[in-house]
Amino acid sequence: WGINTIQRYLNGDIPKPAYSDKLKEILKKPDIFKEILVTNKDNITDVAFNKSVEKVDIIFVTADKGLCGGFNVQTIKTVRRMIDELKAKKIKVRLRAVGKKGIEFFNFQGVELLETYVGASSSPTYEKAQKIIKDAIDDFTNGITDKVVLIHNGYKNMISQEIRVNDIVPIEPSRIVAVETNSLMEFEPEDNYTKIMDELLNKYFEYSMYYALVDSLAAEHSARMQAMDNATNNAKQRVKQLNRAYNKARQESITTE
Repeated sequence: WGINTIQRYLNGDIPKPAYSDKLKEILKKPDIFKEILVTNKDNITDVAFNKSVEKVDIIFVTADKGLCGGFNVQTIKTVRRMIDELKAKKIKVRLRAVGKKGIEFFNFQGVELLETYVGASSSPTYEKAQKIIKDAIDDFTNGITDKVVLIHNGYKNMISQEIRVNDIVPIEPSRIVAVETNSLMEFEPEDNYTKIMDELLNKYFEYSMYYALVDSLAAEHSARMQAMDNATNNAKQRVKQLNRAYNKARQESITTE
């Protein structure tokens, strides 16, 4: 089976239900990728666990459109705060901006952006996510950067959003939340473990990026609905105020006459 195992599962060629169920589980929950990767650390490329940090890539996601309240501002503030913290530690920072609003802000501030991506946050696809994260991971693998951080404003509920900061690489075992799951290796006899784990590692990167794009879009829509609702309520309140002022002026005019 080797490196084509996941594709064979998607094609329905793998006979064991337990293996199929495990793949379905890890495809739905990116955190399980981390648990498996850390458990099988010895079978993965060492660079994935590199810890020396001198240069950091920050990938941040904002909207392509406005009229969504403070949605974009929260992300931008988080990015600026992280930049200041890293620079205080004499760590170099590179920015990869996803979304027109974030790009416009940092361009106006004269901050250099390494890469810009327009259209990915408003219309996310897995292929767009692959492109964005691949560029960052390739630089990490080649030793150009030492860490990749992903920042986006995520969906919490219909009336609120929350900033999510994800350290994509290096993978820190201490940050892994224990998951009750059997090892994927139980269902992988005679496979090339290193190739399989590296493939899972790539899938973890790609799904993390894709999730950030989709989660950000959901949060953007909820923020925009809330902003429009607030604007409508404010407009109604203003109309009431103007009506009262008009009626008062009209009454005073009648009284004067």
